[in-house]
Amino acid sequence: MVEVVTAGHVNWDVTLHVDALPKPDGEARIDSQCRSGGGSAANVAVALAGMEFDAGLVGSVGTDDTGEFVRRELRAAGVDCSHLLEVEDHETTTKYLVVDEEGEVMVLGNDGANEEVTPADVDPEFVASADHLHLTSQRPDTAAALARTATDAGVSVSFDPGRRLAERDFGEALAYSDVVFLNDREARALLDSDLEHPSSELHGRVVVVKRGEDGAQIDTPSGSFDHPGFDADAVDTTGAGDAFAAGLLAVLLRDGGVVDPSADYERALEFANACGALAAMDEGARTAPSFAEVEAFLDGQF
Repeated sequence: MVEVVTAGHVNWDVTLHVDALPKPDGEARIDSQCRSGGGSAANVAVALAGMEFDAGLVGSVGTDDTGEFVRRELRAAGVDCSHLLEVEDHETTTKYLVVDEEGEVMVLGNDGANEEVTPADVDPEFVASADHLHLTSQRPDTAAALARTATDAGVSVSFDPGRRLAERDFGEALAYSDVVFLNDREARALLDSDLEHPSSELHGRVVVVKRGEDGAQIDTPSGSFDHPGFDADAVDTTGAGDAFAAGLLAVLLRDGGVVDPSADYERALEFANACGALAAMDEGARTAPSFAEVEAFLDGQF
């Protein structure tokens, strides 16, 4: 049994820090590089495990050496990998992240084994035994099956659909979600008009709009809260949104659950922004801080 199940992409990241993002036919100098696990579902699972939650992961990797690197790193972080599917004759999805001196990111990647988890691969007992399910970008039919299984079992659901939202029909998964994470671009793609109060357009769901260095907004049926974010010397924004999501969920889950009507969303938003800022101040996608590190950061702000 785990407290939180995360589901979606599991990658191997190769991060190249360059002096500037290259233009067509141009060239950039590589200042440093690192290799580590990535993928939003895996990043959130690792972050929650680092905040002392029992986290489990639903995703897929290949049976290649890279897949073994991914599994080893996840297990070392304390993530339950019993439902991490190993796909024969597939490469583990690899992302090449090119990061400039301002922390801006350009991503290249192969399809690999990332979306080989089908609805038939979903283990209802594993999902139903958790307190919460967090979905990230993946096959829409699998996301829907996971969300439906969780809802039927009384498990709360959050969904961070990611940059491919406009290309994919996540309608069923969104219909089962209690909390939806979006950035400004994704919010414009999903919502018809009301960007100020997205909860009303998404039928009373809690909607979190991430605005990068400008902070974030959380909109609920009973109120809306904004936080301007924190000044941070961004080194690498890769994974900062995943750290943000993990931080917000961690506070809400510790305080009684993501759908608790008395939840302190304002505090959760501040904590999440601090997680995102700390993640952006370090290299790689697996830089989510511990509770103690976030609290120390917040103490230093006031």
